[in-house]
Amino acid sequence: MGNDTIANMITSIRNANLEKTKTVQVPATNITKNIGKILLQEGFIENFREHEESKNCFLIFTLKYQGKKKKPYITTLRRISKPGLRIYSNHKEIPKVLGGMGIVILSTSEGIMTDREAREKKIGGEILCYVW
Repeated sequence: MGNDTIANMITSIRNANLEKTKTVQVPATNITKNIGKILLQEGFIENFREHEESKNCFLIFTLKYQGKKKKPYITTLRRISKPGLRIYSNHKEIPKVLGGMGIVILSTSEGIMTDREAREKKIGGEILCYVW
């Protein structure tokens, strides 16, 4: 049984938001890189870069905060489809998070994308997580 790298990434980001730390280090995989690109495009994180230490690759996420109280841009990250229970949806039934304020990240046959992109391309897939 393997590790759930998506859940590890989500938990690391969630914990960093609670502690109000600026950076988070997560193991680099293709899925975490693609999710990082989506979070960057949607404005939930400030930046991310790849870092290599003795044959281990990591992604270092720079998180975004608002104001002096450092309110995080990512309010909630929730893992939906898990290794023990996969959740799939066609393009018509992709849920909207907070009436379109948040995003759904899906794994489709054309790669990892947001709910808006999947609806435009009319393709469904596995619902990985909700972000708002």
